[in-house]
Amino acid sequence: MLQDGIQLTPASTSNSTGKTRNKGKELNGSASTEEEEKRQGNGGDAQPPPASTCTTCAKGHTCQAVVSRTREMRSLIDAKKSHQAQALFGHLADEGHRPSLVTYTTLLTAVTNQRAFEAIPSLLAGIDAAGLRPDAIFFNALINSFVEAGRMGEATSTFWKMSRHHPGCRPTISTFNTLIKGFGIAGRPDESQRIFDMMAGGDGAGVASTVRPNLTTYNILVKAWCDHRRLEEAWGVVGRMRARGVEPDVVTYNTVASAYAKNDETWRAEELVVEMVRARLRTSERTWGIIVGGYCREGRLEEALRCVRQMKDAGVLPNVIVFNTLLKGFLDANDTAAADDVLGLMEQFGIEPDIVTYSHQLNAFSSLGHMAKCSKVFDTMVEAGIEPDPQVYSILAKGHVRAQQPGKAEELLERMRRLGVRPNVVTFTTVISGWCSVADMDNAARVYKKMRDAGVRPNLRTFETLIWGYSEQKQPWKAEEVLRMMQEAGVRPKQSTYSLVADAWKAVGLVKNANRNLGSPDDRRRPAPNASDHDEPDRRRRGDRVSSDCDPRGFAGSEGRSRVGCTVTASAQSRWSSSVKRRPCLLFSTCTLLPVKPNSSPKFIS
Repeated sequence: MLQDGIQLTPASTSNSTGKTRNKGKELNGSASTEEEEKRQGNGGDAQPPPASTCTTCAKGHTCQAVVSRTREMRSLIDAKKSHQAQALFGHLADEGHRPSLVTYTTLLTAVTNQRAFEAIPSLLAGIDAAGLRPDAIFFNALINSFVEAGRMGEATSTFWKMSRHHPGCRPTISTFNTLIKGFGIAGRPDESQRIFDMMAGGDGAGVASTVRPNLTTYNILVKAWCDHRRLEEAWGVVGRMRARGVEPDVVTYNTVASAYAKNDETWRAEELVVEMVRARLRTSERTWGIIVGGYCREGRLEEALRCVRQMKDAGVLPNVIVFNTLLKGFLDANDTAAADDVLGLMEQFGIEPDIVTYSHQLNAFSSLGHMAKCSKVFDTMVEAGIEPDPQVYSILAKGHVRAQQPGKAEELLERMRRLGVRPNVVTFTTVISGWCSVADMDNAARVYKKMRDAGVRPNLRTFETLIWGYSEQKQPWKAEEVLRMMQEAGVRPKQSTYSLVADAWKAVGLVKNANRNLGSPDDRRRPAPNASDHDEPDRRRRGDRVSSDCDPRGFAGSEGRSRVGCTVTASAQSRWSSSVKRRPCLLFSTCTLLPVKPNSSPKFIS
């Protein structure tokens, strides 16, 4: 069975003879084998494996229960239920069984799939305590885990330990392929090339002397170069593979075609179709999807439509992904007539719309505030037996916000609850932005509390939306209070966050407070100075200050949080709350603005 590029078939593992083998510690980069053996002999801190109550496991053999549970773990992983596979592993030990190396390898795959990389050290310690000797399959899984975590230093270190300190446990083709892929993902294609060259020619130490690149290796290296738009080097790899007698396949051509399309040279990608035919390779749906998507990004929609029609002549039936790409292109261009033609073409080809098809339509209509059309599309989707997901509801909420109907946007939250659909952070943030856009921060704060009560963790955009809302209301002290809320929620502010708070203070003329937020981290940790300190001396003498706690529109936080330590004069507060022209939302590069009407706030969607 293959999982994440790692073969998880039972491998030969050394039977335990009762003598503890300390290989797991070595994987963690600790003391050498000799030192570890000395520590074991002197009663070191390595913990012995727990006593097995299973008689078979106690003799150092793998019992049928372990084999059965390991297979069940693999099945759960295949079903994308890695968390259940990890829990099943825990039950083995609780029941008095001794997991095998294959079981640990399967567990490592589950950990990797969940990106729970912090569990790796304890997993290695368990292997060490059980006296198991890692094999090539386990090492490959471990290297793959480090690659997925972006920890290429540890991946490389594990490779060398595997190569030089574990006789009989040599790197395999999968080992090299995983490293080449990892350096490509990390943006270091030159390192990918170096690993490839080591593999292809040997490294002088015999590490790669018996392993040669295969087609998959070449394709991974081509992708590493293409992902960074270094097409000359990519073509060099293609030439080299041909010289070695390895012919490019459809994956090779698709990888290069995708690079051309991303480089706005889709016409070159289409030329590759001719070369593929010449090489007697059949184009795939993926090939045409790349070309159609490239033309759509370039705004050459007629060319994209031509390619969809041409697919039939090439003997390839367009799939729903290709049609969705084309549909989105026309909808983004506000060409609803052509979009209807695409839907008609889908029907001609017998392609059923999926949730993405409907989502594209909903997104286009909601962006224009055409909620009647949104409702019609939504009803059609439900009638087709497609259950709306949180993203669909978020799109609908966005439409209501654009139509200045935050109340209707919030009603969707209740509708989702009744249908058993859990709103996500995007849904809640969209509703919050709606209340902010109509200058109703009380309701914005209430929805924020509702989100926390529902167990949905806010993100940076949620908090920056609240800061923007308070800034528009000329309430910079409340905008700064959001920074404390972020700390409580475990969300780290970015420089853009501090800039938003600073802008809020600048908007009311308190430049010193603004500079404090734009200063060093130490400056930001200092208590906020009283706003009244920046007012005229005669106002301070009159003693007409009021606490921000007395503001009738004060922030209704989700807990009894302390207020920002500042006070404002009544006259200043009146001046700040006076009617002013609201600034457009500049929070996010992806937000969309509608023209601002007089005496109305701009609408923006996260």
